[in-house]
Amino acid sequence: MNIFKAMKPDAVYKKVTDIPFEQYASKGVNCVLFDFDNTIGPDHATEPNEYSFECIKKASDLGMESCLVSNAKSGRSSGIAGKLGIKCVTYAHKPRPDGINRALELMGRTKEETIFIGDQIFTDVMAGRFAGVHTIMVEPYAKKEVWYIVLKRFFEKIVRLFGRF
Repeated sequence: MNIFKAMKPDAVYKKVTDIPFEQYASKGVNCVLFDFDNTIGPDHATEPNEYSFECIKKASDLGMESCLVSNAKSGRSSGIAGKLGIKCVTYAHKPRPDGINRALELMGRTKEETIFIGDQIFTDVMAGRFAGVHTIMVEPYAKKEVWYIVLKRFFEKIVRLFGRF
């Protein structure tokens, strides 16, 4: 896959709760991999919030299992996943597909029955696309982000403009 195709998600939604999980479930999807920071919770949060639980519940109500796939340190990510009652892959090394592949193995799922949801092109989208799973991009959960993410957002805008998504 060329780099430009890797930057374009399979689908884009404003927020996780807008995703039609029912449609994915009807197509055989039974596993949802989530990024945490600014996807289902605030950037660098140490606790899940109401929205985090709502996102996981949308999937679990349809019989889908969820797993957190995060580049964050293991203590923070594992703690959040534990409170959400889901599995977790830490140090995912996104945009490399390693973390996604580890999650597939951990969950005992195939690429065809899995979706990956994240908010960043240069980490989440590219990792999901390189791993070959259906990749969904959502708008950032919160406006507040660390400086290096703010810098990446500028370049994401350019990619989205030229990629028309």
